Amino acid sequence: MIRQIAWNTFKNTGNINTFLELKQVQYIENDIKVKEYENSQNKRNNNC
Repeated sequence: MIRQIAWNTFKNTGNINTFLELKQVQYIENDIKVKEYENSQNKRNNNC
């Protein structure tokens, strides 16, 4: 949702800072997904 808001703001304003913030949000979301996946893998390995 934050990504969509940032993208719409960038489209409406053309402000490059908004676009850069959008990219940061995407990197953070991706990093969170990777960490969640790693945590689930670790939990699975510990349960075996």
